[in-house]
Parts: sequence; C-alpha cells; structure tokens
Amino acid sequence: MSQRDDAAGAPIQIKVNDRRRFDMDGNVRESDAGAASPPPLRAAEEGALAGESGPAADSAELTRLRAELEVAQKDLEASRRRVDELARAYQAVSQDREEFKARLRRERDQLIDLERGKVAVALVEAVDELDRCLAAGDTSPLAQGVRLIRDGMLQKLQASGVERLSLVGQPFDPNVAEAADMEVTPNPEDDQRVIAEVQAGYRIKDKVIRPARVKVARYVAPAQA
Repeated sequence: MSQRDDAAGAPIQIKVNDRRRFDMDGNVRESDAGAASPPPLRAAEEGALAGESGPAADSAELTRLRAELEVAQKDLEASRRRVDELARAYQAVSQDREEFKARLRRERDQLIDLERGKVAVALVEAVDELDRCLAAGDTSPLAQGVRLIRDGMLQKLQASGVERLSLVGQPFDPNVAEAADMEVTPNPEDDQRVIAEVQAGYRIKDKVIRPARVKVARYVAPAQA
C-alpha cells in the first residue's frame, strides 16, 4: 500500500494488488514473470473460438454437398425416365389413333365398293341382255339403237369405276375367269389361252365383281403319220 497527498495535503492511500515480486533493481523476477502470463488455450477451446473452421469442418461440409449432389442426380435421372415413358406413351397413342383412322378409311372404302359392286352387277346383267340381243348381228335401226344404249351403259359403268375385263388372247387366269368351254389347238403357243368370251367379266379396282366365262384353247400334238 502506498500513500500520496491530495490537493488539500491529506494523504491518499492506493492499494496495489500486484503480487509480482521485484528484485532490488525494480525488475520483475523471472518466476513471477512466467506466472503472470495466461496459460495457453487447449485445442478444443481454440477450435471453438475459431468457429470450427479447420480441415475437419471442411471435410464434413464437402461430404454433405456430395450427398446433396447425389440426391439431386438421382431425382434428375428419375425425372428423365418419367419424361421418356410419357413420350413413348404419347407416341403409342398417336400411332394407335393414326392406325384407327386408316382402318376406318379402308373399311369405308370397302363398304362403298361393295355397294357400288351391287349396283354394278345389276347394270352388268342388263348389259348382258343387250349383248345377247346384238349377238345375232342385226344391223337394223332398232339394233343400232340397242347398241347405243349398251355403249352408253358401259360408259356409265366405267365412269363409276367398273372395268370390263378384256381376256381374249390372254393366258387363262382362274382368279378372273371361269372355263366354260375348251377347244383343241395344234399350236402349242395357244395352249391355255382364252380364245373367246362366253360372258364378259367385270371388276372394281382390284376386286372382281363377276368373273368372265371363257373358252380356253388346249394344245394337243397332231397324230404321227
């Protein structure tokens, strides 16, 4: 404790709490100087004061970011697969719709051709009657009028898509004609060829609405003398 006089001359006592020991020259002793410095902080306390910013904290943060990235990648892949599935489903629906429309068009065309064929067959039978009337080779004005009517009906049939088959001189085809008669021929090149029509055949597009009835040649080798 030390004393000092104030302005009035009264002594003032000052309390000193310094426990260090001084030598005779007024210097702090070495033992007391080491004791006066604060003890070093422990590693855990230093880490707490540093805000956990060391290598361990960086590794933990990197691990967390990698985990989040993996989750995001998995979600992205799942979304891509879902988009692909929806795209394939849409394409399948579009293809089914187009196929359904095409099938409806085919069925409609077939139905139209069927009804057209029924009408055509009725007209064809009328043309057959006119052909039989003209088969005698009559050249009278009445016959000429009948021929004009017959030609006009054939033109109307052709305009509606009905085609009269022309088979004379062609190889016999059982898909478009029926063999009503047969005639022997000495020429081998005429074998199985149509040489005459007994009744004309007709078709609409690729469908035969009535096969023709024809006479077919058959080759027979001449007898050896």
